[in-house]
Amino acid sequence: MPNIKSSKKAVKVIAKKTDNNHELKMRVQNLIKNCDKAIAAGNVEEAEKLVKDVQKYSDKAVSKGLVKKNTADRQKARLTQKVKNMK
Repeated sequence: MPNIKSSKKAVKVIAKKTDNNHELKMRVQNLIKNCDKAIAAGNVEEAEKLVKDVQKYSDKAVSKGLVKKNTADRQKARLTQKVKNMK
């Protein structure tokens, strides 16, 4: 445990950032999973809506350095291709 006041604050800040980062990464993963479920169910409107959300939150994760750019681009490309093939 830290004894210095600034170190105590740093521990709190790091914990908060870690939680926020984890929440964003899980949101992206859950959106991808939900989009795959919508595609499997044949729900075109829901899948298109989820693809837009995936793109939005993937780009946020990339900008924060949580996910590599190529990984996010690959995931987005695969999802959009699946949705295109549904139509």
